[in-house]
Amino acid sequence: MILGIIWTLFLGGLAGWIAGKLMGSEGSMLRNVILGLVGGAVGSFVLGLIGIHGHGLIGGTIVSVVGASILIWLGKKF
Repeated sequence: MILGIIWTLFLGGLAGWIAGKLMGSEGSMLRNVILGLVGGAVGSFVLGLIGIHGHGLIGGTIVSVVGASILIWLGKKF
């Protein structure tokens, strides 16, 4: 259980970091983790609306990166 939480935080941080690099936005590690974790939910929702679902490690990471990128884009707009 603890290992699962650590792994989720690591993947969330990785997804947030990748999204930050793709979108040209730098942030702290905490911000990257939050963006990655929330981005996973946002990405699942948005991509689910158009019938795309990410499964497994790679798919989940890609969905999280897309969601975090959407959040960064929205943050820049407001």
